[in-house]
Amino acid sequence: MPGSGKSSIGRRLALRLGLPFLDADSEIETAAGLPITEIFARYGEPHFRDGERRVISRLLAGPPVVLATGGGAFADARTRAAIRGSGAVSVWLRCRMPTLLRRVAGREHRPMFLNADPAEVLQRLMTTRHPFYAEADLVIPCTDESPESTTRRVQEAIEAWRPPARLPVTLGERSYDILVGEGLLARAGGLMAPVLPGRRVVVVTDETVAPLHLPVLRAGLEEAGFAILAEIAVPPGEASKDFACLQSVLERMLAAGADRRTAVVALGGGVVGDLAGFAAAVALRGLPFVQVPTTLLAQVDSSVGGKTGVNLALGKNLVGAFHQPRLVIADMATLATLPPRELRAGYAEVAKHGLLSGETLWRWCEGHGAALVAGDAAAQAHAVLESCRLKSAVVASDEREESAEGGRALLNLGHTFGHALEAESGYGGALLHGEAVGVGLGLAAALSARLGQCSQELPGRVISHLEACGLPARIRDLPRRYSAAALLGRMRKDKKVRDGALRFVLLRGPGEAYTAGEVPPAMVESLLRDEGAEA
Repeated sequence: MPGSGKSSIGRRLALRLGLPFLDADSEIETAAGLPITEIFARYGEPHFRDGERRVISRLLAGPPVVLATGGGAFADARTRAAIRGSGAVSVWLRCRMPTLLRRVAGREHRPMFLNADPAEVLQRLMTTRHPFYAEADLVIPCTDESPESTTRRVQEAIEAWRPPARLPVTLGERSYDILVGEGLLARAGGLMAPVLPGRRVVVVTDETVAPLHLPVLRAGLEEAGFAILAEIAVPPGEASKDFACLQSVLERMLAAGADRRTAVVALGGGVVGDLAGFAAAVALRGLPFVQVPTTLLAQVDSSVGGKTGVNLALGKNLVGAFHQPRLVIADMATLATLPPRELRAGYAEVAKHGLLSGETLWRWCEGHGAALVAGDAAAQAHAVLESCRLKSAVVASDEREESAEGGRALLNLGHTFGHALEAESGYGGALLHGEAVGVGLGLAAALSARLGQCSQELPGRVISHLEACGLPARIRDLPRRYSAAALLGRMRKDKKVRDGALRFVLLRGPGEAYTAGEVPPAMVESLLRDEGAEA
């Protein structure tokens, strides 16, 4: 903004960093041979903005510099995109109105302030520009402190800044990025804005997550000029993934005025992501949506890949749609608020990815899984990144799970058993999805060994690791009893069943998963009984 001190701070910062300082406006005037006011008067703003973008792109393509842009440059979408694409770090010096008014005093001769009330001019510029400035990498609140103090804070912020890891999910025109890092909720609006058609959203969350994370998300959206049409909080737990809750979410979204340029933001765990994503898929025949996962399970698995849906009494996720998000924002700081049981349950999906990936990641899981569930932030970040890297590659090669063998179906390792256990439990929270998957991983490894497809040591290795991480690993570890016949009946309703034949994802070893058909039901029933199910 005028008066923010970008030139004086920029010069001081350049000296501290040992870099040249450039002012984009001066460079434009030199290139054009005309003052900016005359360029505007002769050719109009569109012509100026086009030239401004080309000059800034040229400067950023050269050696490192500290560059102060004109106040209107970052408000231009193409210039913002050019700055992002260059790899530059963008810094917004954010000043409050009283500070700006004092600093622009005496500038009444400037064309912007000529014969105008400076407060009205500044307020208009703030209203117009601040939503775009919020897309900057760093936002530095500026006060009436000395320029040296502000410069020091800017330098410290730049040196401490770590950009979020950005993993692409390559799906042609439906491609999107997964962002993984700390403090991303507060920047959510600036991160979402470049990939959404407008700045209107509906937020879907649950009653547990809302008080923990919704205020920060709300502030991040509002700073970037987003209008939040509705904030919809559903009851926590798998029971909310049903048609009654879906209908309620849809009616509240549409009653709030959602249109086809309104994005649905899913803030929460896997249940919220599946439910909100399915609502986005069917409302008005498809709305854009963004996944903001706040649980380990959602960050490593369910938020990526576009699978959305609800449950039926017959089984889990039997109704749904493939609907890819525009962006996934995984703020690692949200994991610190998870109850230990939820964190352990989420880890089951990490273990699954370790078994699918190969010995390197599986051995990492064996070495670091216990620390991860105990709260080790570095281990959690590594697990999220590696899990997303694996899943994004699988989804890119088989988006709709159409591969005849293998492909995306392999991500269901442990899930045929796990979904049967969940359905039989009634989705009431007595058995979490991750806990069911953990038991399912042990059963899948045991079935693989009985079929002679893997070493006899692998099931014990899997079960021992899950137990070391505090997860139930066998049916007998669960707090209630299950009938082997009832579980088999649930499995026959699984999505992978073909022509009535049971199909499982099994293992020949870590990194060697495969889909198996024609598995003898008697062998499965015998395994279930041996692992603790009742006859």
